[in-house]
Amino acid sequence: MTRTLEWELRLGLTEDDGTTRAEAVLDTGTARLTGHGVARCNPQDVDVPVIGDELAASRAMKDVAAQLMKAADQELETVGAGPASGPVAYAWSDTTA
Repeated sequence: MTRTLEWELRLGLTEDDGTTRAEAVLDTGTARLTGHGVARCNPQDVDVPVIGDELAASRAMKDVAAQLMKAADQELETVGAGPASGPVAYAWSDTTA
């Protein structure tokens, strides 16, 4: 079986007074997940806005990824493919992705 899907990720960034906030919204067509991330510039550091953007964005996407993994874990458990408790074992390793 061959499938092709396209999921859309929208990432918004705002900066105010040394604090960068990011909101990542993943739309799968059947679900919408929203993640948030924040980065703050230490007042003693040089203000490099792109670093704050990268940190906040990565944290927002990590939040979305955790939500996506939780949803997959719940669906695996629902179909009897995952343990009810304890460590989650998958048919493939996420380290090879």
